[in-house]
Amino acid sequence: MNASTLRQELSEMTSAEDFLNYFEIAFDPKIVEVNRLHVLQRFHDYLQQTNAVDRADYARCLHQAYQDFVNSDALTEKVFKVFHRQTQQREVRIPLAEIGRPA
Repeated sequence: MNASTLRQELSEMTSAEDFLNYFEIAFDPKIVEVNRLHVLQRFHDYLQQTNAVDRADYARCLHQAYQDFVNSDALTEKVFKVFHRQTQQREVRIPLAEIGRPA
């Protein structure tokens, strides 16, 4: 199978389960249900980092992406930018007595 055929087949998939089944990766549906977008984004990130070219490369990247969330969680892995922004924001406290008072 050449790279363009592989990419064409992958473009027709619509869920994390489709990808995992295609690459014959055993998975726990509960883990995928909670982390599906994180797994797919991490898979994409690994593909870019490794310059994957064949089915075996793609399968390794997806397997690693899935394993990241078997062994960890979304908050720890911080796949999406929103998780990084939240840790950088400064906490603002407003005294209860100040709520409702005109500025």
